[in-house]
Amino acid sequence: MHAHHHRSSDTPFGGMRGGWRGPGGRGRGPGGRGRGADAPPPVDRAEVAGWFAGRLPDGWFTGPAELVVDRDEITVVGTLAEPEVGEGDPAAARAGRIARFREETREQRMAVADAAQARYGRSVAWGAACGDVREVFTNLSVPVMTRLRQGERLVLDTLVDAGVARSRSEALAWAVRLVAQHTEDWLGELRAAMASVEEVRTRGPQVD
Repeated sequence: MHAHHHRSSDTPFGGMRGGWRGPGGRGRGPGGRGRGADAPPPVDRAEVAGWFAGRLPDGWFTGPAELVVDRDEITVVGTLAEPEVGEGDPAAARAGRIARFREETREQRMAVADAAQARYGRSVAWGAACGDVREVFTNLSVPVMTRLRQGERLVLDTLVDAGVARSRSEALAWAVRLVAQHTEDWLGELRAAMASVEEVRTRGPQVD
């Protein structure tokens, strides 16, 4: 599957529905579709946090930005000061404050993202939180479908056919989120079910 060149940009966050966008800066280079030796090197989280602390303009956030770092992307989410709402609705005010931050900082964020990509070989996704309102503006979709075998693709197609998801990529994201939300209890149930199946097998007729 061909990965497209992806420049750090401020496109609306649409989950994985927007089609596959390859890892930033590596889509057209030699081996840009691989995840082998040309994958970016591991980074030291403290070094990344320190660089962003120094690089981000003062006054953007009320404290250090929250960072999530993986092989493909660095997600930066900062907390904004809450607006004085008076008689206004607090949730609407917080959403408006996030929208203002997104619009007013777009050019600066793209410059920071370009510098970070040159330094770390990863795209940058941005987000902001204000009170209990949180929004991520940009996220990278990384192609993994080529690693799935037919049986696994059929699972995704079933989710699409059932209307749970609109595409294989969205179905994959849905499945990963579901497992992430229910990791312990769901996997515990799965292990118990597997044990029950094994018990039934041992009680069944033995075939020589």
